[in-house]
Amino acid sequence: MTLSRSDRLLRLISLLCLAAVGFALLSQHVFGMRPCAWCVLQRLILLAIAAVCGLAGMGWGPALVRRAGAGAAALLAVCGAIAAWYQYDVASHLFSCAQTFADRFISASGLDAALPWLFGIYASCMDARVHLLGIEYALWGLAIFIVCAGLALAALRRSARTSLVGSRSHGA
Repeated sequence: MTLSRSDRLLRLISLLCLAAVGFALLSQHVFGMRPCAWCVLQRLILLAIAAVCGLAGMGWGPALVRRAGAGAAALLAVCGAIAAWYQYDVASHLFSCAQTFADRFISASGLDAALPWLFGIYASCMDARVHLLGIEYALWGLAIFIVCAGLALAALRRSARTSLVGSRSHGA
């Protein structure tokens, strides 16, 4: 089975998101960087993008599946970028991120209790303000979400172009 370019892009996005979460877990469990509520929310968004892109990029089903997956991934990436920017610009300057949207969402979902090694909130936003190679972690997250959004839009454009070519050849 030959995968289309949009399938490959969707799989790339999925791998990028899984690698980012893996790096975050490595940072937490090996290097002691404790995550705040906004960090954990971004992990959840990255995993959602990975799941959507992984499923949409399987190469089965009509092009509509790839377009829906790419569109959902782009929307999720925008949400992730907003969360990363909020963490950088607002939350990292607060003494506590308790009762912020991220804290309430993660706590209400029960994920922090069910999978504390992945979704546990162990620091305030101010305490989680960490630099990697001179750049705040939240900005690295923002960059990943921007790349994911760009790749998802490219996959969406490719998928739409492929389905247009396919429908034209069937109609001739």
